[in-house]
Amino acid sequence: MKAEIVAMKPEEPDEAVIKRAGRILKEGGLVAFPTETVYGLGGNALDACSSRKIYAAKGRPSDNPLIVHIADLADLPALVRRIPAGAAKLADTFWPGPLTMILEKSDLVPKETTGGLDSVAVRFPDHPIAQRLIKAAGGYVAAPSANTSGRPSPTTAGHVAEDLGDTIDMILDGGPVQIGLESTIVDFTEEIPSVLRPGYISLAMLRDVLGEVRMDPGLLREDSAIHPKAPGMKYRHYAPRAALSIVEGEEKAVVETICRLAAKAEKEGKQVGIIAAEETARNYKTGIVKTIGKRAEEETIARHLYQVLRDFDAEDVQVIYSEAFHTPEMGQAIMNRLLKAAGHTVIEA
Repeated sequence: MKAEIVAMKPEEPDEAVIKRAGRILKEGGLVAFPTETVYGLGGNALDACSSRKIYAAKGRPSDNPLIVHIADLADLPALVRRIPAGAAKLADTFWPGPLTMILEKSDLVPKETTGGLDSVAVRFPDHPIAQRLIKAAGGYVAAPSANTSGRPSPTTAGHVAEDLGDTIDMILDGGPVQIGLESTIVDFTEEIPSVLRPGYISLAMLRDVLGEVRMDPGLLREDSAIHPKAPGMKYRHYAPRAALSIVEGEEKAVVETICRLAAKAEKEGKQVGIIAAEETARNYKTGIVKTIGKRAEEETIARHLYQVLRDFDAEDVQVIYSEAFHTPEMGQAIMNRLLKAAGHTVIEA
């Protein structure tokens, strides 16, 4: 099976194609589609067979929960047992947008969709193609990122075709995404709301609305015994094929350390890649150097990260050294993805 790829402008969605894609989802098929964060791989969230198809297509562990996407706030109550006051506040502030909330699930949602958990992750995306597709499919679409499990998430339809083009029914090509990192995930099943995955909506932004919010301890450790409550908590994610290391420290020391490590790796016959900020890229004289953006332009860094990792794969790079990107607002999200991609391999300069 070869996926049908249909291109359309987000501001001018092809309603006939979207209607056909919605029918595919209703009949148990899989359709990839753009959101403002990354491309999602959609299936019928209320159909256990469809969720199993998503896991199989991605090669994804079946205990890794899927996110249910809605396109109307009125559809949320059917999915959950209750909506905490804090969740209602976040929905009012950030939906539609790059926010996922974990709530106690209702009996409507099969456990195949939730990774066996009694909770469900829900998001209302802010993308016209996504919203129209969800409505055409009946209102409830389970959609993890549309990539092979563990690979860098897809920010273009081409990335989806590269990973899943032979295993799904259709790809809606809406062009490059806006944000480039997955949604922020907030868990409301505990007494204190906790962030399970940082994203565009920062901890500071959440605290402005809710007051007390904490970072989940699972973000800080790698424990194979943890049953993941949200995508990306337990397994290595976003990873290039090459061995990736992050170099931390003062700027001059980081540059010197990466230059030394890159030179050593090249002497060993390895193809080396370097991920650098635009301000420091000119200081590297060996390896394939890719700039990810200016440090002052955090959204550019976030949007380019997965593309750069995929570019290195295409160039058969064997070792990658990356600067750290502790930027003021999105730095937590960017570093979360980099650390996952590196398997938490950090070198102190």
